[in-house]
Parts: sequence; C-alpha cells; structure tokens
Amino acid sequence: MIKIYNTLTRKKEEFVPLEKGKIRMYVCGPTVYNYIHIGNGRSAIAFDTIRRYFEYRGFEVNYVSNFTDVDDKIIRAAQELGVTAPELADRFIQAFKEDTEALNVKPATSNPRVMDHLSDIIQFIQVLVDKGYAYESKGDIYYRTRKFKEYGKLSHQSIDELEIGASQRTGEEQRQKEDPLDFALWKAAKEGEISWDSPWGPGRPGWHIECSVMATKHLGETIDIHGGGQDLEFPHHENEIAQSEAKTGKTFANYWMHNGYVTIGEDDEKMSKSLGNFITVHEMIKEVDPQVLRFFMATTQYRRPIRYSEVTLKDAAANYQKLKIAFENLSFRQETAEASLENDAEMLAELDTLEAKFIAEMDDDLNAANGITVVYELAKWLNQYGERPVVSSEVISRSLRVYAQLLEIFGIVFSSDELLDDEIDQLIEERIQARKDRNFARSDEIRDLLKDQGIILEDTAQGTRWRRGE
Repeated sequence: MIKIYNTLTRKKEEFVPLEKGKIRMYVCGPTVYNYIHIGNGRSAIAFDTIRRYFEYRGFEVNYVSNFTDVDDKIIRAAQELGVTAPELADRFIQAFKEDTEALNVKPATSNPRVMDHLSDIIQFIQVLVDKGYAYESKGDIYYRTRKFKEYGKLSHQSIDELEIGASQRTGEEQRQKEDPLDFALWKAAKEGEISWDSPWGPGRPGWHIECSVMATKHLGETIDIHGGGQDLEFPHHENEIAQSEAKTGKTFANYWMHNGYVTIGEDDEKMSKSLGNFITVHEMIKEVDPQVLRFFMATTQYRRPIRYSEVTLKDAAANYQKLKIAFENLSFRQETAEASLENDAEMLAELDTLEAKFIAEMDDDLNAANGITVVYELAKWLNQYGERPVVSSEVISRSLRVYAQLLEIFGIVFSSDELLDDEIDQLIEERIQARKDRNFARSDEIRDLLKDQGIILEDTAQGTRWRRGE
C-alpha cells in the first residue's frame, strides 16, 4: 500500500487512483527563458523518480509536464537578446531536453506549450467571466479570489491573513482590481510585446491560468497527482485550484506533492535565479558526471531539502561508484557460474526479502533515502555472494535483474561494457587509498576487477600506471 504526503491535508494518505492501475499526473515544468539551475533539476529528478517507482509498482502513468513559453521573464529576456519570444522559448526548450536527458529524466508523456493552447485558455477564462468568478478592467481580466470560498485551503492560510499582505502592494495594476487579492487571468497587450486577440482585446494569459488549462485539457477535470516545487504551493497552485474548481465544480487534484529546495552555503540559502546563487545544470554537467548529479538528488526523500556542496557531491560520487562496482563484480561472475546449486532457493528467498524491504520503505511516501539504504544493503549482499568460489547463474541473473530494476528507479543505469578511462582512474585512486589504509582485501578486489576488464596495472616508484591488454 503506497502512502503519499498530501500537501492539501498535511498528512500521509493511502494512494487510491481514479482509475485502477493508471495515474494521471501533472508536474509544473520550467519557464523557458534560461538554462535550468540544479534547483529546477531537482524537481525534474524528484518527480521522475516518483514516476519510475509508480511504474515499477505496476501503474501506467500519464505524465504531463508543461513548458511556460509565454511570460514576463521570457519577453524581457527576448528583448535583451534581440530575438522574438518564440525563438527564445524554442532555444531553451531544446536546452531543457538536452540537460534532462543527460540526467536520465524520462521524457514526459506530453509537454504542452502555452502558445499551442491560447484558444483553450480564452475559452476557460470566458467561462469564469460568465460564472461571475472573473471580471474585465482596462483590458485585463482578474479572478475574484473572495468568491471562491475555499481559497487558501492548499497553503493553509486564511483569506484575512492574505488580504493584509496584498493590501500593502501598490501600483497601477492594484488600482485596477476590485480587491487587492484578485489575480490576473489575462493581461492587456503593452507596446512591443507579443500578444493574441481575445474578446477583451489583444493580450496574453497570466501565468496561473496556463497550468489549469493544460492540466485539465490533457488529463481531465480531476487528476490524481499534481506536483511541483515547494515554492509553487502559493500562490501558483492555490490559484490553480481556485480557477479549476470554480470552472468545473469538481476537485482539481486528489493529491498534491511538493519537492523541497536545493540549498547552498552555510546558511542553507535556497538556490534561485532571483537570488543570483544558482548553478545551471548545463554548465555543471560539463564538470560533473550527470549520473552522479542525478544520484545525488534522486536519493534524498523528495520533500526534504538538499544541501549542495562539493563535499555532499563527492560523497554521492563515492557511493555511486560502490554501487557500480557491485554490479560489475556480479556481471563478471556470470561467465563462470554453474547452472544451479543446492542453496539457490535459500539465496532467492534472501533476495526476495531485500526487495520487499525496499518496497516497504518506498511505499512510505516515496522515501528514497531509506530505499537507497536497502540498495546499499543489497549491494553488500551481492558482493559477498560474488566472492564465493562457486556461484549459480540462476541466482546471479535474478540478482542482477532485481538490482538493476531498483537502481533504475533512481535513474541509474549500469552496463557491463568496457570501463571508461576516468572510471579506471577513479578505481586506481580508490585502490591506492585502500593500500594506504592497509585494506588489502579491497585493494585486491579492485585489482581483480580491472584485470577482468583487461586492464593491466604497473606499480612503479612514480605511482600506478595502467594499460589495456591486447
């Protein structure tokens, strides 16, 4: 039984899909005006890991994640670069796909774009106007927040508390509103900006309405799961609920899931473009193995913050390498394995126990930190089994299959192909350290692993050299 922490109710709930065996899942995607930073990457990785676990548990997941390609930030960035907003959006959509592919994030079932849904957005807004939930003011359309009686139910804020903050805002837009809490559904065109015709004059949609339209258009009026970063809980997701439920009269999403921030520095400051303390995935994967970066972020429980530093990334690289070595050790043993052994049933039972333990941990609100701990336990068990003088091909094949499946949930895929040069260098460095620590068993294990791959080591006064055998 899978349990999910529902932001709406502030408690863990048993996950019951709308349709047996199927999940309708919408995750807010990027606003495509720049490369994504690793905080954005964390959200993509977190929900990809969640999706993969649901699929591992037998669900068919219809995973929709949008591209916001109409936005104030896009317009400003396009003007600064001297290109059109669509050209800028196309450039960074492609960059997003390349960067997330490097992180082994599975492509969404669909990636709807705002520019492809303008007629749907206008129709959606018109329904809200007709129902009295929205009104026109100088070409802008605003949502009457107070008319939706449950406003604040996701962020658990009262309308009066929200009004205090909103009443402190100033400016021409605030003066156009009936109430300071009201928010824009449609913005009248400004000179030089991209715009579309509408019943209220030329303009473009507000940010919040876009996701309401694309989620209901592609997944239905009620969906199973709506996800996104913690910073989207209010006002974005709160406004999505207000818009969608006012239009349909139905629950918009049964479960709301929000991933934690990536923090940086001694003060654990949230990483964001507005604070200027971000590192883009595009630049980082030029220096760091994308699989290590993926592993670093996928193995923390999705709701918890991740502290980014060179130390935490280095720890992730070391753990990643240990898991890889366990896979390679067992892969090499397949060639000398026996067809079957008397203790196969006992070994397979132990494997089943470890897999069941993994499932129990992950079923508890997708607790990746506890889940990967079980995978470490499995890796240790595999290493011990791989050291036996006689092994069974049946158990090795089944163990490799289970091990690969569990790792794949975290987006980690190993193969028994030839080691790359940098991987050989890492293993040699580990062997040198093992010898310094007088851990000769580990030193010999690495030497044998490299030997099996045709790598010849030469220990000289100047250090360890290596070459590939003929």
